Amino acid sequence: MENKIKFFKSLADSNRLRILKMLQTKPLCVCEITNVLGLATSTVSQHLKLLKEAGFVLEEKDGKWVNYSINPQPNDPRITSLLTALDYWIADESTIISDKKKIMESDRNTICSK
Repeated sequence: MENKIKFFKSLADSNRLRILKMLQTKPLCVCEITNVLGLATSTVSQHLKLLKEAGFVLEEKDGKWVNYSINPQPNDPRITSLLTALDYWIADESTIISDKKKIMESDRNTICSK
């Protein structure tokens, strides 16, 4: 039961849902996510930590960046099901559409050098 609670708690925040939808578009660093959400870096890092602990997200060091991405092979198949369900529930939300547009138009070299 504990793992199930962890899954749903990780999805029980609008910013974490937005992060997951952004990461379904492409891998991102904290700076890029922070830029879209308008939150403090520490807050975004905490959200990413929870998503990683629940098994939704992976992190990978790439030079000066740490890239976050959707876990393509989670240990628990329910994670894949939940991620697929997000498309049904929130993909057409205006905030999600706006986030995706911002991500596609952003340049991490500019954002991360601020």
